[in-house]
Amino acid sequence: MYSIPEILFEEVAGPDGHLGLITLRRQQALNALNHDMFLALDAQLIEWDKASHIKAVVIKAAEGRAFCAGGDIRHAYEMKMANDSAGLPIFFRDEYRMNKRIHHFSKPYIALLDGITMGGGVGISLHGSHRVATEKLVFSMPETGIGFYPDVGATYYLSRFPDCMGIYLGLTGARIGADDCAALDIVQTIVTHDDLQKMIDTLIQSSIPDKNTVTMIIKKFALPAGKSLLFEHKDEINNCFSKNTVEDILSALENDPSEWCQQTASIIKTKSPTSLKVTLLALQQAARLDFDACMQMEYRLTSRFVQQHDFFEGIRAAIIDKDQKPKWQPAILQEVEMSQVKKYFVPLQEELV
Repeated sequence: MYSIPEILFEEVAGPDGHLGLITLRRQQALNALNHDMFLALDAQLIEWDKASHIKAVVIKAAEGRAFCAGGDIRHAYEMKMANDSAGLPIFFRDEYRMNKRIHHFSKPYIALLDGITMGGGVGISLHGSHRVATEKLVFSMPETGIGFYPDVGATYYLSRFPDCMGIYLGLTGARIGADDCAALDIVQTIVTHDDLQKMIDTLIQSSIPDKNTVTMIIKKFALPAGKSLLFEHKDEINNCFSKNTVEDILSALENDPSEWCQQTASIIKTKSPTSLKVTLLALQQAARLDFDACMQMEYRLTSRFVQQHDFFEGIRAAIIDKDQKPKWQPAILQEVEMSQVKKYFVPLQEELV
């Protein structure tokens, strides 16, 4: 077993096999994932995938506000300040390998999204076979606000959401709730927070010959589908975010008199111009790629972002100094040339495997 203080791995015996139970325990940091957590989770999944006595895996968080608020970007900033440029790609490489492991995991992998789920938290949940939300779920990919882009395999899924919803979420970093996530199939089921332990106990006591059995068990606890507030803006999103460039998206929003479009335009203007352009191109390309190819593309993008100004300036403004006043370079969309954007996508000497 690969337990470390921040993440607990347990094998809970049932009458017909064990349930592998993962509990995130770094509540003081909203369960943000550090490098040791990536490595421990990856190693444990390798072991459990091969273990005949493990029938399924559940990942949850200890009681608190968050399932997982992302990766430990403060640590990434500290690595940069310590001139550890070689360590940064390794940090992300190991996270992405773990994300791929979840996507290809052969057994049921059940993620319980109870509370804040952002960035790296999406990477350890969205790729599993079963995603279950509670009424407390707050979902977001907010990376353009810190000079980055939606990574951890999110390009694959965002690019496949209907009605340009993924482009909207990827560019704006908008926060959405459980009903919105169910409408987008980010989660398949919503249950009450109070029913989570009952559901886990049922999984422990049940025979699980296949993933469909897990689906049937979870459905016993499902709440009726609620109304998606996000889809109330489907027409505006589809109209504005279907444009081919960020400039055209912003123009479409600014030319729409609705309050929602005006507010969305204002939000986009606060994001890193470079991040916006790289994100849009990444999502356009991801729509034509399989999952592993998207992860490869993301590793290329990340390897370039960690060499640039905006990522660390975004972390400084949001996490370190908390002044919420990043000084992006370049500062406006018009100064971000597509020739520079395309360089982020060039193959690396050492690719992700």
